[in-house]
Amino acid sequence: MSTDTAQPPVPPVAADRSDERLRVHEKGIRGVVTGAWEQLRGGDLGVLPVIGGLALIAVVFQLLDPLFLSSRNLADLLMQSVPVGIIALGIVCILLVGQIDLSVGSVSGLSSAMLGVLFVSRGLPVVVAIVAAVAAGVAIGLLYSVLFNRFGIPSFVITLAGLLAFQGVQLSLLGATGSINLPFDSWIVTFAQLKFVPPWLSYVFVVAAAVGLFASGWAFAARRRAAGLSARSTRYLLLRSGALLVLAGFFVRALNEDRGVGWMVVVFLGLTLALHYALSRTSWGTKVYAVGGNVEAARRAGIDVRRIYLSAFVLCSTLAAIGGILAAARLGAANQGTGTGDVNLNAIAAAVIGGTSLFGGRGTAWAAPLGILVIQGIASGLTLLNLSSSIRFEVTGAVLVLAVGLDALSRRSRSSHGRA
Repeated sequence: MSTDTAQPPVPPVAADRSDERLRVHEKGIRGVVTGAWEQLRGGDLGVLPVIGGLALIAVVFQLLDPLFLSSRNLADLLMQSVPVGIIALGIVCILLVGQIDLSVGSVSGLSSAMLGVLFVSRGLPVVVAIVAAVAAGVAIGLLYSVLFNRFGIPSFVITLAGLLAFQGVQLSLLGATGSINLPFDSWIVTFAQLKFVPPWLSYVFVVAAAVGLFASGWAFAARRRAAGLSARSTRYLLLRSGALLVLAGFFVRALNEDRGVGWMVVVFLGLTLALHYALSRTSWGTKVYAVGGNVEAARRAGIDVRRIYLSAFVLCSTLAAIGGILAAARLGAANQGTGTGDVNLNAIAAAVIGGTSLFGGRGTAWAAPLGILVIQGIASGLTLLNLSSSIRFEVTGAVLVLAVGLDALSRRSRSSHGRA
């Protein structure tokens, strides 16, 4: 038996703010500006602070020394950024799930020592040595995940212990000499020091990046429209891809006036694109953000939280191992200094300065390249001015505090905006 009774009116659902931003994007350039302003009001700063910081660094150091934006200095700056930048990619992964890895420097040093011992001392093929060094990074990540998931040891404690233990293993592998020189004519050293993209191919990469950005955005927009959701207009997507084409083309042209774009930089950008795709276009990425945002809610939603933590630890250690291999190749040697000093701090600082939240659940893969460019830009500018490294540490520390402060303020702003 059924009766027709009047149903109470359904309360209006709060609007999806991402849909609001997408709707204003449909209105052209004015909509883009409006959408950006709405994001700022909601506390979503995105990459604007780090882009502004890079512009400020470029202007200030160029005024102080005209060599700062020279083709040679820019090429050197990019090549020097790659090893620590790749390590910072791993830090982005672990920070997104609300954890930390303090041992990435030691893991990178251990992988470089394994490369030197297996390739030079044991005479194994360089490919075998590289695979073994990367496998060591994978194994370390698995070990960390077991200790964290099975025994509940905080990641801070686990990785602090790893920092000390693996640095000891590195010293043990290198032996009394403390250094192993890699053959200069080996392809890994040549790749890291002397291999640059031909000028014509660098422009092909730029065009491919612009086309790929448009195709990815268009496909995503098409899926949203098919689901009945608002989506970015084709005009906006063309505008965004055109801006990338012009800016990247101008930058590559400047680099080609000297040696060009290093292949090692291309590898770094390829890893960044792969991680960006995984985080933004796969269910794994959605789960990573969910775990970092609220682990208990993610668990109740049916997400295998332990598996997400495992993947984050493994990715972090693996990328640290790759960074260590490239650092040794660029130096032409594996020594006791690889992975020590400020490598740990610079990798973590790069991820945070680039916009990854220390509180978990917010950030992108692009935080690593943007953040390391800020750090290396400061270091390069101060070196050109013949200023001491103490000033570099002070300036980098100030920038790090500013980045964390902006993150905290944006979280507070989003919280108050949501309640409003």
